Amino acid sequence: MSDLNVLASGFAFPEGPRWHSGALWISDMHGPQVLRIASDGTATPIVTVPNLPSGLGWLPDDRLLVVSMEDRKVMRLDPGGLVEHADVSEIATWHCNDMVVDRQGRAYVTNFGDDSHPGVPPRSGKIARVDPDGRVTAVADGMGFANGMAISADGSTFYVAETRSEPPRIGAFDIAPDGSLSNRRAIVEFSDASPDGICLDAEGALWVASPFTNEALRVLDGCIVQRVSTGDQGCYAVALGGDDGHTLFICTSESWIPEEARQLRNGRVCTLTVGVPAA
Repeated sequence: MSDLNVLASGFAFPEGPRWHSGALWISDMHGPQVLRIASDGTATPIVTVPNLPSGLGWLPDDRLLVVSMEDRKVMRLDPGGLVEHADVSEIATWHCNDMVVDRQGRAYVTNFGDDSHPGVPPRSGKIARVDPDGRVTAVADGMGFANGMAISADGSTFYVAETRSEPPRIGAFDIAPDGSLSNRRAIVEFSDASPDGICLDAEGALWVASPFTNEALRVLDGCIVQRVSTGDQGCYAVALGGDDGHTLFICTSESWIPEEARQLRNGRVCTLTVGVPAA
């Protein structure tokens, strides 16, 4: 924790960090708000999502997309307010979770699979793809609690953390021009960590949030090459950004349990200057 700086604090459960248009955007999942955080740590509420916000992304025309977890929808922030972009409940067997949006505006959305807690094998789930027109397609199944995702800079490779697979792992797929996924393989398997949020750097390494070991891990060529402690709080999500791409943003919280997180409100967004910038 000594290497980290606290950018902003007082959140219930900060999640889904994304660097966009010169600022960090997060979902305070149990807030439940989407916020924009300036470089001085000032957090500005953007929109309230009553059914709990999670993954964030943007369409090519810069309209915000946000996962609405409990009703299993992707919402869109239009000039007149928040509207439904897509309903993924036919694919999501339990609450939706993270999201990554590609340059074409295709949104990939994960879900919990079921309502079981860590320590119990979850029901395997699917990943949904939401096209810019709102059409929903299942693009992967058999996922062990699919969580954070990332897309390579050239748009050819899709990465996903399977937090509760056996063993926990990060998988990869090839991305076809139509957005479909194929050639599933494991990039790294963990013996002492459960990967949550992920992001990519310019060397092709993955930064991985490890909530139950209170660490952010850098993984390169299938090996953990760096560990960053988050002290007494779990590390749930990471993003690279900043004006030069060399800032690692780390979302932490003392508890992932909704009632405790809302009561404590001690979630933090921390920063770390890293040597390799964002992809």
